[in-house]
Amino acid sequence: MVYKGTGPIRVVVTTGMVGDLVRLVGGERVLVQQLLGAGVDPHLYKISRDDVSAISKADLVVYSGLLLEGKMDDTFRKLSASQPVWAVADALAASELLQPAGGVETRDGEHPAADAVDPHVWMDLSLWSRCLEKFAERLGTFDPAHRTEYLANATEAGRRWQRLHVAGTEEIASIAQENRVLVTSHDAFGYFGRAYGIEVRGVQGISTESEAGLQQVNQLVDLLVQRRLRAVFVESSVPRKSIEAIVAGAAARGQRVEISGPLYADAMGEPGTEAGTYEGMMQHNFRVIAEALRERGQ
Repeated sequence: MVYKGTGPIRVVVTTGMVGDLVRLVGGERVLVQQLLGAGVDPHLYKISRDDVSAISKADLVVYSGLLLEGKMDDTFRKLSASQPVWAVADALAASELLQPAGGVETRDGEHPAADAVDPHVWMDLSLWSRCLEKFAERLGTFDPAHRTEYLANATEAGRRWQRLHVAGTEEIASIAQENRVLVTSHDAFGYFGRAYGIEVRGVQGISTESEAGLQQVNQLVDLLVQRRLRAVFVESSVPRKSIEAIVAGAAARGQRVEISGPLYADAMGEPGTEAGTYEGMMQHNFRVIAEALRERGQ
């Protein structure tokens, strides 16, 4: 399908990370409407009547994919039969994706997909750069008159992301090896851990639909106490109660643990703040993690 309009391409996106990617590639040639704002959890978001109206008027719909937007996924799949609907994570090969043990478990114990994978691919700048490049190629096919411009925009953004990827790797490497343990509200940092060399543990699973079980809480309390960890991290879009539970459990056993953050995983910060862009969000995460684990562990 080729764009036949003359003005900006009207693009509806889900998350801030997707919206930022689209804006960087499309520049002034796209008009982006973002459905999920700062602090909104995409795992739990339910599509509204206004969302459906906006999507129906869009020239293009772009979402992250891999069941991140779990409650919206069926809607997007149905719409793809009648209008352009793209999942940016489709750019990645199956071999590059992380598959959690046991799949993605929901509150009722059912598994929505036997082959479900960790959807948080943007937490590795190198993987998200690949999604950026693929999106530019697809947008160039959709709007061939401006293909060269889209590819150039993606190349420039990709260079900045690569520099940040290297800087982030160095920042995490500045933490003593024994203190490189990142404990967060839910398991959104698997790709981050693999890319930047830090052990990652989440109280909840890769979807915030999963409940933090007593066994998991107790295992994390054991981890904090046995390895004498002094910092854990809350996330901007996830309630603090699960993190507070393990901190209280560690305190009952004599280990004082501070809550740091927030980190930004499933949602960016408010527009105009450092974390209000994808690059700023990742810079914030690198800095906050490194400062907390260096100060409290060295």
